Amino acid sequence: MFLTLPTLLTWARIVAIPLIVGAFHLQIAPAHQNLLATVLFIAVALTDWLDGYLARKLNQTSSFGAFLDPVADKFLVCAALLVLLELGRVNALVALVIIGREIAISALREWMAQIGASRSVAVHMVGKLKTTVQMVAIPFLLYDGRLFGVIDTRAWGQWLILAAVVLTIWSMAYYLQKALPEIRAKAR
Repeated sequence: MFLTLPTLLTWARIVAIPLIVGAFHLQIAPAHQNLLATVLFIAVALTDWLDGYLARKLNQTSSFGAFLDPVADKFLVCAALLVLLELGRVNALVALVIIGREIAISALREWMAQIGASRSVAVHMVGKLKTTVQMVAIPFLLYDGRLFGVIDTRAWGQWLILAAVVLTIWSMAYYLQKALPEIRAKAR
């Protein structure tokens, strides 16, 4: 099921990454760059929910889609964090913690699958919450202005990205704790 609508939406998230990054290289006012990147990010992030919904609704779930979906999320979040780091809107330690966790947990999941223990590191609610908070924080930081003349998106984004870091560490600890019995068993 390589070319189903849900899988195409997932691919769209990956393909859109250069568009979001490219928005900051257009010869337009910085406020317009911010707005364009924010709108693109939100539209693309919404496909994360939509592709899963459609896959279930249309009975088009597949192992390839299940593999590609979190990869697309990780690419999108990592690319956005690197842009935000370059723009000085996110701290390097924040980006390192979030990106490092994604690499570490992806590697852990791959290893656990190889030893037949992937169920012990299956996606948990804390991981989903972490992703949701990241997907809300990033557009606030991309926009970097006053929304409706009232909401300071940088301040809100900073608080939300810090919450995402806490959830990132918590989810990594959760997955490592779940994998620890298997790790110990295989280390013998």
